Amino acid sequence: MAKKAKETKDEAETQPVANGGNGAEEAQPKLNILAQYVKDLSFESPGAPQSLRPRENAPGININVNVNANPIAESEFDVVLTLSAQAGEDKDVLFNVELIYGGVFRVEGFPQEHMLPMLFIECPRLLFPFARQVIAEATRNGGFPPLMIDPIDFGQMFQQKMAEEQAKAQVKTS
Repeated sequence: MAKKAKETKDEAETQPVANGGNGAEEAQPKLNILAQYVKDLSFESPGAPQSLRPRENAPGININVNVNANPIAESEFDVVLTLSAQAGEDKDVLFNVELIYGGVFRVEGFPQEHMLPMLFIECPRLLFPFARQVIAEATRNGGFPPLMIDPIDFGQMFQQKMAEEQAKAQVKTS
């Protein structure tokens, strides 16, 4: 076991099964991030430079989050995390920022019933810190304090989305 921890990814994938050939080693679930990327980043500050002046009260900030996943190969998936935020004061928009941040994941060895939670909970959970940093830097570079989005409960988001899908299905069948 200690040797396994020191193996590189390539060594682990190319070595023959050393447990007597019962295949248990091959059945181990694996989740690998193959790539991460910024697909789209938009920052707008329509009222600049007036919108950059110091304020007594913090502006209202509206944040939206969305997750999508698409297969790109048998065990590879493109998971896309979309974060958008709008800061405003009264009717004035201070800034709009939108990020579409993706990751290509290899998901192997998981039971079929675990695939959706893996793609819509675990994968965005791994992407979120990087996307959060991009948003923080964009708002800071736009002249505002960095927007540090609070951690997101992707499990709750997934459960809510599944409940909405079930409700839609029941409406269609009745």
